[in-house]
Order: sequence, then structure tokens, then C-alpha cells
Amino acid sequence: MKNFCQFLNKIFCNLQEMEIAAYHMATQKRWSDIVLNASTLEQLTSLKDWVKHHQVEIIDKANKRYPGYRALFYGPPGTGKSFTAAVIGNELKVPVYRIDLSSAVSKYIGETEKNLDTLFNRAEDKGWILFFDEADALFGKRTEVKDSHDRYANEEISYLLQKIEDYNGLAILASNLKSNIDDAFIRRFQSVIFFPLPSAAERKKLWLLGLTGNKLVEERIDLNAIAEQYELSPASIIHIAHSINDNALSNVTAAATYNLLVKEIENEYSKQS
Repeated sequence: MKNFCQFLNKIFCNLQEMEIAAYHMATQKRWSDIVLNASTLEQLTSLKDWVKHHQVEIIDKANKRYPGYRALFYGPPGTGKSFTAAVIGNELKVPVYRIDLSSAVSKYIGETEKNLDTLFNRAEDKGWILFFDEADALFGKRTEVKDSHDRYANEEISYLLQKIEDYNGLAILASNLKSNIDDAFIRRFQSVIFFPLPSAAERKKLWLLGLTGNKLVEERIDLNAIAEQYELSPASIIHIAHSINDNALSNVTAAATYNLLVKEIENEYSKQS
């Protein structure tokens, strides 16, 4: 494990030297920490199996080039798109990098292509998972060409899409709304996976995961009622649960603990409005 961590640090240092910002997405969470519906989990399991099989191909037959895989994760904010990508990497001990596309696009002609070439040349044949967040910002409906700037912007997008298609690892693009992505781009993905807001039963699982070990809160609060009443994203639930873990005290009444939880939930709603 120590050698693996050193290897990741070396990779990260190399990426920092590039013109493109690439952030290592590390997590200690496991597959069992993902709370999604059965259909979405089934698609993600197939994706994970592809990565695992592809790793073996790269190791056993390094001189032969294998095709890559492109997946689109879409759904409301906070539903676990980036979290899931990081968990897949942790499960398979594969580096996952979130790519800041804004740092790739340059105002100088030719620089964008150079930046992208640098990124994909570094990643080629290494089995890295490349995660492109907020993909609709670049892969949305194509700009109508009114001047040379518009034409060049569309050329940059086409070039990036081609680099993603040519990449022989897993490239994940994430978007809050599938409808924001150009249909021509959608057709190029092997997997299009929807991350919905959780059901009441899934919300309860998330509360229990976030409150793991906090029997004090679990005994004082009816989590079934909380899960039914408040529709929250996984990210919001985990954030609130961690805050409750930090603030719930043994000398505070059950009513006060409940009021603290409701106040945290209302604060979360106010942030979203």
C-alpha cells in the first residue's frame, strides 16, 4: 500500500506540471457505501467489471492496444456521481482524476489541443479513470457559428471529444441534466447512467450510514419519519449527519436533539433555494 501511495503521489506531481488541472479523487469508502436503486447499481457493477477486466488486459498484454470506455453519469446535484467514480477507483486501486476542463481551454489558437494532448498522452495505457465534471458546460448544444471565435470553440469541443473517444481507459463525463448534452454526443457513450434522488428507504440507509456508531442519535430520533418527510440528496444527508455527530451531546434531551436535526435540514433547504 505504501508503494501504491508513492506511485499516486508521483503521478499527481506530474499532472500538476501540466497546463490542465487534474485532481486526484481519493476516498476510503467502499462499494457498500453507495446507496442507489437496483437498476443504477446494476449498470455501475457492469462498469466496474469492465475496469477490472481492462486492468488485466493492460498488464498481461501491454503491447496491444485495447479500446476504452465512455460513460455519462447524469442526475441532480449531490446524487453521488463523483463519489461513485472515486469509490470505483478505491475498490480496484485505480487512480481517478477529476479534470478541470476550464484550465484546458486556452484563448491562444493551438494551445487547447496541446494541453489535451499532454493530458491524454500521460494517461494512455495506465488504466486511469478520467472524470470530467459539469460536462454540459462544454458538451451542450453546439454553438451556432456566427464568427471565427464560435467556429474555433466548436473545433475545440470536437477535438476533446475525439481525444476522449481515442482514450483506451475509462472516461466518465458527469452532468446534472442529460437534456443539456447534445444528442450527437450522447450517442457516443457506451453507458448512460442516471443518478436519481433517493427514495425514502434509501434516505434512511443514508442516514444510518452517516450516523454510523452514533447510537445516541439513533435512539432519540425516528429516522423512518425523517426519511419519509424530508426529500434530500445523498450529499445533503451525509453532510447533515456529520454535523449532528459533532454536535449531539449526551446531556441534551431527545427533543433538543430532534430540533437540532430539523434545524440542520432547514438550513440545507435554504441553501438550495
